[in-house]
Amino acid sequence: MRNSKPAISAGLLGSNVQQVGLQPLFALDFDSKKAIGGGDISIVGSSALLPDSGPLGTAADIEETSNDQISIYVVRAGDTISEIAKMYDVTPNTILWANDLTSKSALKEGQVLVILPVTGVRHTVVKGETVESIAKKYKGDVKDIVQYNNLMEKVLAVGDLVIIPDGEESVTTSSGAPVKPGIVRGSNVPSYVGYYLKPINGGRKTQGLHGYNGVDIASSLNTPIMAAANGQVIVSKSGGWNGGYGNYVVIQHSNGTQTLYAHLNSQTVNMGQRVTQGQTIGYMGTTGKSTGVHLHFEIRGAKNPF
Repeated sequence: MRNSKPAISAGLLGSNVQQVGLQPLFALDFDSKKAIGGGDISIVGSSALLPDSGPLGTAADIEETSNDQISIYVVRAGDTISEIAKMYDVTPNTILWANDLTSKSALKEGQVLVILPVTGVRHTVVKGETVESIAKKYKGDVKDIVQYNNLMEKVLAVGDLVIIPDGEESVTTSSGAPVKPGIVRGSNVPSYVGYYLKPINGGRKTQGLHGYNGVDIASSLNTPIMAAANGQVIVSKSGGWNGGYGNYVVIQHSNGTQTLYAHLNSQTVNMGQRVTQGQTIGYMGTTGKSTGVHLHFEIRGAKNPF
């Protein structure tokens, strides 16, 4: 990547967002078995938009070890997917998959990309393996594997490196029995008691902490979804798979955290818009990687009280 002006100006997302460029500021039915899914995506990272004030009042409060924030990038003339991926230390497919792009998609100057790295398992193909057998081995989804790895007609070659989004790799106990790791990514974070409002009225929790510090809350189709705290919308995406989140919204809060609302049927807010706690930001649905109508709700940078 070349040394040039920052790719994102504060004016794009509001006056309280820092400029970022090549070195961005550190900073997605009531049946309990149906109203779950999606969003098991962690951020490995390198950058994200943040307001000028961090948890203690300045951008200097933000540590470079933070890796739980969602990042966005505005494309400049001459950018390529591979260059952007290198800057964020992710694979090109990570960016393609999270933005519903293909390897043949052409980037446009000013296009906004969400950098939403996918947590999963890396697997090297051996003789006789198929996409189906690999998906079964790691409890993955064939469609996800094909889309994420840009596989044509599901053809694999010995030695290929394949990513299984949301795949699970069993560990073995001393008795030899495989057990699921059961790790909730992003849960080793501070608690801000009373800061976050439950994002829907009523509803029923159908899945506890999973994926990236998220919970699933079910209710009826088009139940209003509310902002959990005051903040600024940094992502509002509708249409497409979007890394499994479907239609989703991300809000940046003044305490340096982010909340993510996924699988929405529709949203009522736009990127850059400021919202107040309790304001309707969208309506419950089942878009993306979702089974049954529910909200997948994540808090990045703080404990999820729900």
